Amino acid sequence: MNDVLSEAATAPLVVNGIAIGDDAIAAEAEHHGDARDPLDAARHALAVRELLRQRAVSLALLDEGAPLDDAALDALLARELTHVPEPDRADCERYYAQHPARFRRNDIVYASHVLFAVTDRVPLAPLRQRAERALADVVAAPDTFDAVARASSNCPSAQVGGSLGQVLRGDTVPEFEAALFDTDGLGVLPKLVNTRFGFHIVRIDRRVAGDTVPFDAVAAQIAAHLTARVRQRAMRQYVAILAGGARIEGVRFDGANGPLVQ
Repeated sequence: MNDVLSEAATAPLVVNGIAIGDDAIAAEAEHHGDARDPLDAARHALAVRELLRQRAVSLALLDEGAPLDDAALDALLARELTHVPEPDRADCERYYAQHPARFRRNDIVYASHVLFAVTDRVPLAPLRQRAERALADVVAAPDTFDAVARASSNCPSAQVGGSLGQVLRGDTVPEFEAALFDTDGLGVLPKLVNTRFGFHIVRIDRRVAGDTVPFDAVAAQIAAHLTARVRQRAMRQYVAILAGGARIEGVRFDGANGPLVQ
């Protein structure tokens, strides 16, 4: 399997006879630094963009040879994704009941982290690999967390074993906040947390629960979240259908689960 993936990663990227050059792939990879394989993620993103561009051209929404712009993409999706269901109140209430940690205010989390900081001097892929190895070691031996933080973290908190002390909602960047507050667990999180600062190994040391936010106060927020999630799922399926009918070299796509666009 690894040989197959490595061959795909080095083969020319071609979508229905349209070649996408190495320079474009390298430039796109800069936007996928948190991916396990930035080049593969870039190839996938560029192939998706080219599939959508070609579909827009075929529907006369875009001139032949023109790049895909936001207006053409919006017009394409408005035409093609016409049966995306909207969540009703029952859907929103179910989500609210299933995710109580997301709908509290004044929660307090005591947390620690090990930061593998992103810098211009360190390639992202080796940095991520280093962070993943350290995470595996800490998960296997949680009592080593403080020592790993002191030895490896690029945050000033390394001097105190990675301790961030008391953290409230709004104190950190959104990705880090979600990792701290959107679950109820304690201990070392099983996955790295990716932020613009780098890769974090996170340990939840203590939680102090706040007050539950009433459903009606967050119903609109939940509906918007569920709508976006359903639309993203529909978009993935739509792209998979386009890929299933295309000749693509240099990247692999998963198949669609069923028809979305007739």
